[in-house]
Amino acid sequence: MTMFGYRIPMMASLIVWALVWEIVGRLDIIFLIPPMTAIIAAGFDLVQTNSWQNATLVTIRSFVIGMALAIGIGVPLGVMMGRVKIIDNIFGLWVNIFVSAPLSALVPVLMILFGMGEATIVVTVFLFAVWIIVLDARAGVMQVPSSLVEMARSYGASQATIMRKIILVSALPEILAGIRIGVIRGVKGVVIGQILVAVIGYGELFELYSRSFDMERFWALTLVLFAAAMVLSAIVENAEKRIEYYAGAR
Repeated sequence: MTMFGYRIPMMASLIVWALVWEIVGRLDIIFLIPPMTAIIAAGFDLVQTNSWQNATLVTIRSFVIGMALAIGIGVPLGVMMGRVKIIDNIFGLWVNIFVSAPLSALVPVLMILFGMGEATIVVTVFLFAVWIIVLDARAGVMQVPSSLVEMARSYGASQATIMRKIILVSALPEILAGIRIGVIRGVKGVVIGQILVAVIGYGELFELYSRSFDMERFWALTLVLFAAAMVLSAIVENAEKRIEYYAGAR
């Protein structure tokens, strides 16, 4: 973004919104919106508490396990759907249904199946993330030029070699794009799951702060989650850009 001939980072818009938030909080228009400085101060106090540290460990563990399952199942399934027509016909409809379905409504059902604990959160993260990963992996595989595959076969390359050195490499930018979106959806899934379960992790803290009207810590915890999602997305996006450059150069 350029303003008056000077290049301004896009992140500068966050400073503007923080100033607006501070002004609204200082005017004391509504108690639900405390000043931004009070939220930041509460955030520094929050990260030093044992309750936040324990909740963070539970949340990270649930997120990592759920995302690992989503990537480990979603990428191979998407690749197979892109390569094998019968697998695409079997799973394609269900994948599209779950991508567009309101998955938050399934959390109470998951609580009945897996109990009110960490297993429900892991499954929620998995369901939020896996479907978009499947779709992007499928799209990436289907966009692989058939001429590359035919050339490899003419030189006697095995199916494993074609899959490893041509199909997966060519589809890698789309696969990473799906993982990036899946990470963001996974963060949403872990928060929604914990809020609805409301007995472990950040869901327990959100429930505690909302009931006690401790809005400084409530918003501080929200900002921590937003920052974590942005950092994770930026990390995957950076790897995605490197792969896209390699694919384009190749």
